[in-house]
Amino acid sequence: MENRLEQDAWWQTYLDRWTALPFHDLIAAVAILSTALLLGIVAARLACRYLLPALAPRHADVIAPRLMAITRAGVTALVLTAFLGVRGLNPGADLLLAAGLGIAVAVLAYEFGRALGLQSRPASLIAATLFLIVLASRLGGLTPLIAGLDRASLGVGTRRISLLDIVNAVGLSLLLFLAARALLGLILRWIGQARLLDAAQRVLFQKLAQIAVVTVAIFVGIDLLGIDLTALAVFSGAFGLAIGFGLQKTLGNLIAGLILLLDRSIKPGDVIAVGDTFGWVNKIGVRAVSVLTRDGKEHLIPNERLMTDEVENWSFSSRDVRVHVGFRVSFDCDLRLAQRLAVEAATVSPRVLTEPAPVCWIKEFGDNGVEFDLRIWIDSPEAGVGNVTSDVFFRIWDLFKEHGVTIPVPQRDLRFHSPPGGEMAPTAEPRP
Repeated sequence: MENRLEQDAWWQTYLDRWTALPFHDLIAAVAILSTALLLGIVAARLACRYLLPALAPRHADVIAPRLMAITRAGVTALVLTAFLGVRGLNPGADLLLAAGLGIAVAVLAYEFGRALGLQSRPASLIAATLFLIVLASRLGGLTPLIAGLDRASLGVGTRRISLLDIVNAVGLSLLLFLAARALLGLILRWIGQARLLDAAQRVLFQKLAQIAVVTVAIFVGIDLLGIDLTALAVFSGAFGLAIGFGLQKTLGNLIAGLILLLDRSIKPGDVIAVGDTFGWVNKIGVRAVSVLTRDGKEHLIPNERLMTDEVENWSFSSRDVRVHVGFRVSFDCDLRLAQRLAVEAATVSPRVLTEPAPVCWIKEFGDNGVEFDLRIWIDSPEAGVGNVTSDVFFRIWDLFKEHGVTIPVPQRDLRFHSPPGGEMAPTAEPRP
């Protein structure tokens, strides 16, 4: 008992000496802030060292700065929240702790919003709002602020709209937006990593997930905000009719895009030809299909056109495409040598497949020479066709010059004869 009394007396003496020091409350507040920040830094380093390699080893360098900022701000805010019950500090120390807690919460909200894909401006707006709320709550509570916002109202018909309602609507909308964005990001990432689905099925399910999440978020927001839609029932029929006529093409393109993704007739990466457009499918959107040509131009073709017009899909069932390379040689050449040299030139070309092997056939005996048709196969039509035929032509030209195979030039002989009782008249006869 005596030891207990001695300890209490020592503790009271220590407190009296501490309170006698100048700026003791500010020193305590600075110590609390320093401790919270130090714990946040330590927790951030531990998270990046042990937690990040286990969760995302491939993207550690990209995620590490954001994870460190979120962990540091979150742990700092938690530690400062534990000291909310400390009362009796002077106003300066209390303001310092409130400002530290508000800054930690604001930084946490900003970094978390940026991680979800928000731009810098809306993330900063959310962070500033939370800073003011935390500061007001620490210094005197939100009751005076809420009462003031509720008193500032405006009557619209039979309804009373106050600033508090507007703030609640904006805050709820932002929370729903962030929640829907985070949920949609997780769903899209999960669908994108599904190995059981091909590229077209992934795009289809991602589009359906976007539509479903946005629709659910809208209905949940309407229910939480208490918006009464019965007043719009009179105009719903006319509005729906107007939407039906005005967005007929848009809805048609949307349905056509879903059908294209379902029947998998056109998939991202396919090489197609639509009218004068030839290229590979870069993306299948809600309204149009993006086709990237060899010139670097991106053509946006409406989905409905791909359903009604004739489309050539070079890679629908197989990516192997046969290319015809036509040439002619003189009649006095060794035709079998020309055939063998053409096949050799095609075989050594880098993009020409060896299976099926190139073949060369005599097409016809023309007016100016023997016509040959060299048939080659390639498996990368998106890389172009003209460069392959040009390379084969150059190799044929080099081999023909090396072995004395000549390519004929069209010629004509002019013969003059004198008809009976008339002047000499020229006649033209073709000669190879």
